[in-house]
Amino acid sequence: MIFVEIGADEYHVHYLVQSVPGYPPKRITQTIKGITAKRIFKKHPEVKKKLWGGKFWTSGYYVNTVGQYGNAEVIKAYVQDQGKGYKEIHHGQLELL
Repeated sequence: MIFVEIGADEYHVHYLVQSVPGYPPKRITQTIKGITAKRIFKKHPEVKKKLWGGKFWTSGYYVNTVGQYGNAEVIKAYVQDQGKGYKEIHHGQLELL
């Protein structure tokens, strides 16, 4: 799995991920949420105490897919344009797994 684009606004994180077709979007989302929460809590254990119920992520998420005939640039623009005060965290490829 490779991150193509990651962005954030005040309350949301948006990312575009490239993966193999057999890897379900739900599992990708669970993997990203699990790894990032563990790393944040390891680096900043005080964060967990400040969160409601000690959870970093909510259970909700939105997934959209790009197929052979889809347009990845449209999805990338969607990620970049979400939320007031959007700021780019990373542009380019970032290996997760």
